Amino acid sequence: MDFKIRRDRTAQGPVKLGRERAEYSRLVQQGYSNKEACRLVGIDARTGRKWRNGRSADRRQKAAPPINAVVPPSGPSRYLREADRIHIADRLREKATVRAIAAELGRSPSTISREIRRNRHPDSGQYRPHAAQARADARRPRPKPGKIGQNPELRDFIQDRLTLRWSPEQICQALRAQFANRPEMHVVHETVYQALYVQGRGELRRELARALRSGRARRKPHRQVASRQPRFTTPMVMISERPAEASDRAGPGHWEGDLIIGKDGKSAIGTLVERATRYVMLLHLPGDHGAERVRDALVTTAQTLPSHLRRSLTWDQGSEMAAHGSFTIATGIPVYFCDPASPWQRGSNENTNGLLRQYFPKGTDLSVHTPQHLAAVATELNGRPRKTLGWETPAERLHKLLAA
Repeated sequence: MDFKIRRDRTAQGPVKLGRERAEYSRLVQQGYSNKEACRLVGIDARTGRKWRNGRSADRRQKAAPPINAVVPPSGPSRYLREADRIHIADRLREKATVRAIAAELGRSPSTISREIRRNRHPDSGQYRPHAAQARADARRPRPKPGKIGQNPELRDFIQDRLTLRWSPEQICQALRAQFANRPEMHVVHETVYQALYVQGRGELRRELARALRSGRARRKPHRQVASRQPRFTTPMVMISERPAEASDRAGPGHWEGDLIIGKDGKSAIGTLVERATRYVMLLHLPGDHGAERVRDALVTTAQTLPSHLRRSLTWDQGSEMAAHGSFTIATGIPVYFCDPASPWQRGSNENTNGLLRQYFPKGTDLSVHTPQHLAAVATELNGRPRKTLGWETPAERLHKLLAA
């Protein structure tokens, strides 16, 4: 490349930057981004944007419009007017470029491009100004009726699944599977959230927001979880030594475990999740959830499993696993421990604990739940379709692996 960045960095004015502008245009035509082209030429990125887009947005109001610009006496409106659309149609018939039309109207090129794309005739693709004006007028009124509110069958389907504590994404996937040839029954999960969260829409019953996993009627940003510190010094086998087949979820029998704690730390429920199938089992810990009580509950639960489903258990470094050695002796299941403050190393279990909080909210007494109720909750979770399983349920996936 013959072009060299000039050594004199003082302001040169529009005429003396002619070589820089020509080089910038050449680079942009070759596919360079504005930022990269400006770096190679040695100009500010804002200057490059001005060259690429014509007059900059902050100067557009101050600069005099071209002779053939269609600008009303009161100044350019926020929205395109019918006269603007007539001008666009005339210039398109003359094969004018979008940028040329935008400069004549004192608009951004993206505004003209978007106007043509949205309001042209859907069949012929021609831009007809009066029809375009009618489409724009019809699109503008607020508030707009939502898809869920206009379709009672769709609304009832979504409300029934929310009552069963399905997530919006699970519901939307079920809609596509059950009504594959009916696009009017297809929505994305954001549409469901909007119907619940946005005030004044009235598309879904507001109390259904309590069936969401968060239990909130409004959104709030995520926060980092509290750090976990080692609580005992008993020799541990770390997760880095866990078999490769457990890490890549190649076969069933590798479990992740944890406790969810009740009000004032006086009650708990043990959670076990099989890594390959996300199958859930719950431990009844109504009172004491110390190391010996947790060990006994784990042993009792593990003994209900066939031998090929008892390959490993991964836990965090909580004090409730201080008796992990005697658990391994009783069951033959090795225990692997996560690194401190690394909940993502038990991702399946962390996700399941979030699901369980729909049934066992934080700050409540967990001792009131019977073993039968825990079994019913586990059955309901194992019957939910899961995105990570290709929308199969954990029970279906476990059955397939066992049959294979």
